[in-house]
Amino acid sequence: MKLFGLLGKSLAHSFSKSYFEEKFRSNGLNECRYENFDLDTIEKVPQIIKDNSDLVGFNVTIPYKESIMPYLSSLDEHAASIGSVNTVLINRKELTLQGFNTDYLGFKQSIKPFLELQHTHALVFGNGGSSKAIAYALNQLGIKYFIVSRTPKEANEIAYSDLDEHSISRYKLLINTTPLGMFPNEDASVNIPYKGIGEQHLVYDLIYNPSETQFLKRAKQEGATCMNGIDMLQLQAEASWEIWNP
Repeated sequence: MKLFGLLGKSLAHSFSKSYFEEKFRSNGLNECRYENFDLDTIEKVPQIIKDNSDLVGFNVTIPYKESIMPYLSSLDEHAASIGSVNTVLINRKELTLQGFNTDYLGFKQSIKPFLELQHTHALVFGNGGSSKAIAYALNQLGIKYFIVSRTPKEANEIAYSDLDEHSISRYKLLINTTPLGMFPNEDASVNIPYKGIGEQHLVYDLIYNPSETQFLKRAKQEGATCMNGIDMLQLQAEASWEIWNP
């Protein structure tokens, strides 16, 4: 048997388990299983590895995409540059854990067909592990951006309080990487001046459950083109599968 899994916290909303189980069924991969490892602390990772000798790879989600890194033996070039990991390959013979990031690839592949000439500047809401992968992808796409956070620390970060309708109108690509609006807290939303959004905007929410967050609903009301994170999720999952099965 080969065991794969998802490591995170509060995983009731997760799509990964059902996605991979359907993949296994449709491809006749009866020797494969996928389980959720819902951890209240990252410090339990070594015990998870020890207790599940058939575990050969796992995905990582909120809030452990950065804190998983000290437990890894090595990082691929993309994960090292991003500073965030969402996929881990376990080599049982050598007892090593290698970290990868497929989030940036899933985002890049999913958004690329929707980008138009006006989408040259972006605002990325949130400064966690997911936002780092998005920033990396935006760099590859040649899109300039600012990270928006409650407590800016870096030169490319600005505060939510600095945003007004004019600044929102200037940045035609808006991306939410925060968990605001995720099931079961579906009434929450990024606090921005939505009236600055217009028909030329492309608004992307990494959340996929619910399929339309308050963030997307409010942007849609202003005429924006809206995308949720389901395509990104599927693309990054397939990229993870290729890493686990070279």
